[in-house]
Parts: sequence; C-alpha cells; structure tokens
Amino acid sequence: MHHSGTAAAPHAPQLGGSLRTVLAHDADQLACELTNWNQRYDQISAGLFAGALTELRQPGLQVFREDLSQAVRQSCRVWPDAIWFGLPDHEGELTRINGRQSAADWIMVQAGNVEFELVTPAAYRIYGIVASRQLLAETARRLGCAIDWTRVQAAELLQVDAAARAACVRTLRRLLPASDGGGPLGSASALTAHAAAGAAHWQDAVLVGLLEMLDRSCVEPAMAASLQRRRQVVALARDYMLAHRGDSITVPELCERVHVSRRTLQYCFEDVLGMSPNAYLRMLRLNGVRRQLHDGRAIGELAGEWGLCNFSQFSSDYRKLFGLSPSAAQKLRI
Repeated sequence: MHHSGTAAAPHAPQLGGSLRTVLAHDADQLACELTNWNQRYDQISAGLFAGALTELRQPGLQVFREDLSQAVRQSCRVWPDAIWFGLPDHEGELTRINGRQSAADWIMVQAGNVEFELVTPAAYRIYGIVASRQLLAETARRLGCAIDWTRVQAAELLQVDAAARAACVRTLRRLLPASDGGGPLGSASALTAHAAAGAAHWQDAVLVGLLEMLDRSCVEPAMAASLQRRRQVVALARDYMLAHRGDSITVPELCERVHVSRRTLQYCFEDVLGMSPNAYLRMLRLNGVRRQLHDGRAIGELAGEWGLCNFSQFSSDYRKLFGLSPSAAQKLRI
C-alpha cells in the first residue's frame, strides 16, 4: 500500500477476536497484510525475501508478530486515535526508528496517523501492540496507573524496566504462535474461536503487560541535537532522488542540492539509514522497479524510468538484491 502525506488515513479496526497468519515472499505483499496500517517496504539486504505476519485483533486493540528474513526500510502509518508500541525480539543489529537506534531494554512508540520510518535488520522479529487512546486511558485509570500519554506519544523510544519488558514479550509469544513455513502452528480456526471466547482475558493480559512497562519509571532517551538536521538532509536528498528517478544522479549533485559537503552527506545517510547515499539510491531504484513489475509493462521500460539504463547491469543488480531475475519476479507478480 503506497502512501504519501495526502493519502487517506487508515481506519481503526472494528472486527474482534480474529487470529490469522500470512506468509509472503515479497516485502510489499507483507506490508499490505497488516490490517488498517498504511505501509511500504523496501528490501535492503540481498537474497530471497520470506516474511510472516501473525495478527490478533479486538475492537480498539491489535497485536501482531512480524518475522522478516531480509533487512527492510519501512514507511509506516498506524490507524488514527491510537498508539503503536514496538518490541523487537531480536539479537544483533539494532532497529532504527526515524534514524534513532533502539536498544535491548527499549521499546518504540508512535502515535496513530503519523508517518514514521523503521530500518530493520535481516533475520528479524518484532512484536507490536496498537491500542486506541481511549482504551489505554480507561485501562490505566482502572489499574491506577498515572501515565503522561502526551509525553509517551512524542517519545519515539522509551527505556523501560527489563523484567517488565520480558514479561510482556512472553505474553505476546503465547498469543502469537510462530509460522512453521506451511501455516500457523496449530489450527487457525481453533485459535480464532479460543481467542474470541477469551477476548477479555487476552486483551487484559496485553494491556496490563504494556502498562506495567510504562508505569515503571520509563525514561525517554535523550536525542542528539544534531539528529533532526541529519534527518532533514536525508529527507531532502530522498525527495530529490524520487523527483529525478530517471536521471543519472551523482553524489556531488546531491551535495549541491541539499547544501552539504560530501562527507556530511555520507555521514547523514550512514547515521540515519545505515548505508551510503549511492547504496540507498540503488536500493530505491531497484525496489521501485520491483514494485511496478505487476503493471505488465516491458521490464526494460520500467528500468529506464528508474534511471537503470544499462539493462545487463540492472538485471545483475536485481538478481543480487532479490535473489531472482526481473523476468522471474514479474511472472510471480502477474
């Protein structure tokens, strides 16, 4: 699902008690499966993509588990009047949210209907909780938790009690079984019926676990004063790349357009996205072609529109990044 600043906002979920698992072999296919989110995924690391999404919903509450085989840059927007909490369950390279790196005992936060960016590493798993602001406030009052929701929504990252975070992840693991590659573990229909019958129980378990984390003196990690400027440089460069996607763009040209030195541009991209400007431009173009293969147009025409005019080099780069040739990928998508 492509989105922009003028895209229609995603809607709050209405259905309840439904558990489902979806397997995908294309990053955007998986992005489109998360109910009532507006997302677009660009694959970063090289190899065949395999992803799985397991999702459980009730009115005003959504929990999910996402497994990704490859590193991905994600543009995300949660349904309105809600707050998303992200809990990576992953060893190794850290997640970036809007250019900021998370840490082991931190959780990510984002208000609904606000576009944000995640950069996630390969072999990655994350649990998500999305709850309406009303449900969060009502549950917090019922449990006697005094939480500054305005501060929480603006935080992006929160450092929380490690034991409370681990307990919340254990709850989510029990609710959201892993995929075995051929479908969810256990019967989806049986799990759905069970979830519907025990909706109040699992909803309370998730919300209590979440509020336990937030109520234990959570701290917003300080953001470097220069990060906002680095984000702006990357955003300006990205906008220029997209506006001139069919042109031959050089790093000196980008530096001139965003008014920074070559060294500064390199540092900004590596700090915010974990890659160089040239690597990002190549990734952006190859993912742009991948996203349009279902249009049925000639592959060479699509590649040319994205500034990839050397067809043999394009085909080689495409195969290296996605693990199959453009023609094979097009057959799968049509």
